Amino acid sequence: MIQVYIAEDDFRVANIHEQFLRQIAEVNLLGKAGNCKETLQAVQKHEIDLVILDNYMPDGLGIELIDDIRVLSPHTDIILVSAENDKAYIEAAIRKGVKGIIIKPATLERFVSTIVKYIENKKTLQNTRDIDQHFLDDFFGIEPIQKPAVGAKGIDPLTLQKVREVLAGHSSGITAEKMGEQMGASRTTARRYLEHLVAIDECFAELAYGIVGRPERHYYIKKD
Repeated sequence: MIQVYIAEDDFRVANIHEQFLRQIAEVNLLGKAGNCKETLQAVQKHEIDLVILDNYMPDGLGIELIDDIRVLSPHTDIILVSAENDKAYIEAAIRKGVKGIIIKPATLERFVSTIVKYIENKKTLQNTRDIDQHFLDDFFGIEPIQKPAVGAKGIDPLTLQKVREVLAGHSSGITAEKMGEQMGASRTTARRYLEHLVAIDECFAELAYGIVGRPERHYYIKKD
């Protein structure tokens, strides 16, 4: 479970965000703070994974509060939710390493999508032992620049055959995550093999857009 705290001075907005969070099964809301002082007290008291932070608070700015939060709890992440859209504010937030920025008013889809993406990245990083460029490309949402060629290094023939067999059994398409589960490998490894099959023209990929969350690549075997 991801331990979350809402820092928002408008109780109506805070309640809306609480309702949004209830749409995500892996989130546990620890509480809500109405100003910077209460937020810092909560960070001291609880082990918080994520603070959903407004910028305009009665006793200060959220963007400035980030540094104070990090001093008290270096492992607490921040997602900013504010009406502020000034370029300097956005640049400062990015430099401070926030995990997401949502401009108010936040829609359910945008809010949930941002939190789900944060949770996916956090889980992926925690559960991966060996980091390589394929993992980092997938983590940051970067499409591979070069597709692996036939016989490319890192492509095991037996594993590749297993991927072909799994793919053949999914006429409606399969994601890299689901492929990884069925072949007993990570999503990053599964994606590498699937992209290899795309490169050698044995399958093709399409983006599928869901109600929430980022679009996913679905892979389909090519019919003769």
